[in-house]
Parts: sequence; C-alpha cells; structure tokens
Amino acid sequence: MKQRIEVLFENHECVVLNKPAGLPVQGGRGVSSSLDAILQDPRGRLGEIHLEKGTRLLLVHRLDKDTSGALLAAKGHEAAAKFSALFASGERGGQGAREVQKRYLAVSAGRPSPEPGVIRTSLDIRGKSKTAETSYARLSGGPLLDDAAAGGRSYGLEFSVLELELGTGRMHQIRRHLQEIGCPILGDDKYGDFALNKALRKQGAVKRLLLHASRLVVSDTVPGCNIDVSAPLPEYFARFFIHVLQGIGAQGDVVRAGDHERHAGGIPVFPVDPYRLRLDQ
Repeated sequence: MKQRIEVLFENHECVVLNKPAGLPVQGGRGVSSSLDAILQDPRGRLGEIHLEKGTRLLLVHRLDKDTSGALLAAKGHEAAAKFSALFASGERGGQGAREVQKRYLAVSAGRPSPEPGVIRTSLDIRGKSKTAETSYARLSGGPLLDDAAAGGRSYGLEFSVLELELGTGRMHQIRRHLQEIGCPILGDDKYGDFALNKALRKQGAVKRLLLHASRLVVSDTVPGCNIDVSAPLPEYFARFFIHVLQGIGAQGDVVRAGDHERHAGGIPVFPVDPYRLRLDQ
C-alpha cells in the first residue's frame, strides 16, 4: 500500500504537506518515487483536496530527502510564481525573510554556545562562497547514554533539542552549520558523528536524521496569505526520547502534547511536546 501524505493546510492558492523522511522532493537518476511525481497525480496519496480541472500542484521550495515536515506546494503557475519569488527572496536573506518563516526542530550532539545564538558562516555552494545565517535556541537536552534501558554508562556527551530558524536557505544549511559549531545532528550520515550514530543505531535510539521542518509561516502582509502551520513530529523522534528517558529515569518529566497525540493520515505523531520537555538533570 502506498504511503499517504498528510495535508496540513489548504486554501485557494496552495497546500502545505507533512513530507515524510526518505521521500525525495524531486526525481532523478536512481529515484523510483518523488514528491514532485506524486503531485502530478495526487489521487489517493493526499486525501481530499480541491483542484480546479487542469490545475497542477507545483513545488516552490525544497526539503532534503531525509528531512521531514512542512512543505508548501502551489496550485497552478500563477500561485507558484508568487510563492517562488517570496521563498527565493527569503533564502537570499531579502524581503521574503521577513514574510516567510521556516522553523525546524533538531536533536544534536553536544551543547551549543552561546544559548541562544546565530551562526553566520558562509558555505561553499557549487564552488562559490555564499552567505548563510541560522538562528537557534536550545529547548532542552541531557546526557547521551549507552545501554540506556539498563541505566547504562554515559557516552560522555550531551544532546540538545534545538529550535532553528533560517535567515537564508542554502543547501544542507542547518546540518552544515551545526556540524561547524561541534553539534552535528544525530542520525546525519553526511555531516554527523559517524561513530556515535552507529552506536545509537545499535541501541535502537536513532533510526533516521533527527531534523524536522516543524513550522511554516507566511505573513498576512502578503496579499491573500495568512499561513501558520505546524507539522507534528514523526515517531522516530519519540523512539529517541523514550530511549533517553528510560536511561535517566525521567519519565515523570514527559509532558503530553494534547491534541497532537493522534494519528493523522496514517502517520504516527510525536507523543510528547518538545517545547515543554525538560530533561536536563
């Protein structure tokens, strides 16, 4: 059975989807399925959405294959041109940066300093140095443990639950910026701590890249727009926190996420609220 993709928001110009991890946004060599291909024929994959006859859903920005979360697709070419210009301006740090907010949740190794902070390190993009800006705030964190279910020994590292916001939109920007400050995202097979990832996978704590596009806001100062959408976290984030909570005996600190504790479109969602989770000892 083909996986259904949750629709988080719809209006006359766009839909916002909760992209699952592992699904490429665009097709290419060796890609058997992509979100772009699904949008060309969304029947049975996106649930009930309203599309005028002959109108296509068109992507206006991207997420990495292994990143889950909120992604906007426009209804038709006119709407796509409007949103594409807005997102592109934001990714360059222009006017769109004030009108489009893209927020992410990540679980990283280490503890960033200062807290909160802004990373402004230029990145090499196809041989050219490009300015890049990522803001972050640490929501919570705790020790990384070996054999956590048995109250095992520490890896000698902390982890951090981070909320991040992009000031620009460079390729793999969050992943590269966090690597540069010594806080690679757990489960990152390209920019991460490979030995640590291997150990955490062996323990069953980390299944995928722990990076999620958690919120997308398009300001109502943009004509016809008033979008503020949050995407629930997928179940593999919960697997990591359960592993950690068992190890430090902090089950009592888990705060339920209320109406987020549900199954939407067949997609399991995060059973605790990361904004109220307190793990630090």
